[in-house]
Amino acid sequence: MAAPTIMRRVIYHPDYLKYNLGEGHPFSPVRVQMMLELLYAYGIEPELTEPELIKPDQLLSVHQAEYVDFVEKVSRQDAGEKAGIRFGLGTADNPIMPGMAEGARILAGGALLGAELLLSEQANKVLQLGGGFHHAHPALASGFCLYNDLALAIRKMTEQGWHVAYLDIDVHHGDGVQDIFYNDDHVMTISLHESGEYIFPGTGWLHELGQGMGRSLKLNIPLEPFTEGDSYLDVLEGVVEPALSWYRPDVLVVQAGADAHFSDPLADLLLTSHDYERIFKRILTFADQSCKGRVLFTLGGGYALTATARVWTILYLIFMGLDIPENVPTAWHKRWSEAIGRQLPQTLHDVAPFYDPIPRKAEIDSQNKELVQRLIDAVTADWL
Repeated sequence: MAAPTIMRRVIYHPDYLKYNLGEGHPFSPVRVQMMLELLYAYGIEPELTEPELIKPDQLLSVHQAEYVDFVEKVSRQDAGEKAGIRFGLGTADNPIMPGMAEGARILAGGALLGAELLLSEQANKVLQLGGGFHHAHPALASGFCLYNDLALAIRKMTEQGWHVAYLDIDVHHGDGVQDIFYNDDHVMTISLHESGEYIFPGTGWLHELGQGMGRSLKLNIPLEPFTEGDSYLDVLEGVVEPALSWYRPDVLVVQAGADAHFSDPLADLLLTSHDYERIFKRILTFADQSCKGRVLFTLGGGYALTATARVWTILYLIFMGLDIPENVPTAWHKRWSEAIGRQLPQTLHDVAPFYDPIPRKAEIDSQNKELVQRLIDAVTADWL
């Protein structure tokens, strides 16, 4: 049998830059701008599909009307701190900024467009160059996330009868997506993240398995700090492969945050760009094996400006089936080293030595393997 034709689409709109939470905020639109300029510097001109700005009422499949109304109002009026901390807004993580609601809605429109392209068979592989707002809840902004674009796209697909597997490789637990679908048997969520004992949002434990019809469909691996790439890949294989093999979803949705990189300032995992290359390739293989190649990637976290654009460039190149260059172009390196005020690597991949040796490596690897076994043991009875 001939392999299915690969139909790729890449989604982006210049108005994604409107989701700007202020000078110095970690969730900066500069990260994607750096990535796109790096692609152009390589002589690659991505064919970009632009989404439409969705209307506020299109958010109501996931978000509560009172929340959406409040977000839209304060975003228009530049209410700032005068609005008080309500619905999780007005905090350092989620400040109230003019235009933020429109920026979040165009990004949500990108995820919805990705779902529509897959449902209509206009594409079987979609890369959304933004979004990944996995911490947003129905009536709560959280962790830099205003509207949950991932949940909107997933809901769009489940409304058409699809079963969706959601894989979250952001270093922070995908709590918003998990909670929205906690009772839903049309959605399996899988999150690999640094343990909530050490970082935000403090959730994502093994016992969070789902409720009702969603029982044993919500899978979490709270990884030990200083987990390295080989251990991470072992966990990915040990959980994702059997889960997808059993569940057989119609599509795989992936939040591809880059904040598990060893240089990220907000977390403690130790992935390198080489590890990300292996992870992205393996995820595409999972999609080919389990859901006829259908996959929707979004971006997400990633707060080391020296690393995130390079990791996402590697994602784009792998997604498009292109070779990975060795060096970054000199002009791009000079421009962005000056712009961010720190020296960028001159190579696309990280160069060893990456970090100091980890004294507890064997113990960390063993603890991660134990987590995988405990999780599989906990869900096996329901999977039979």
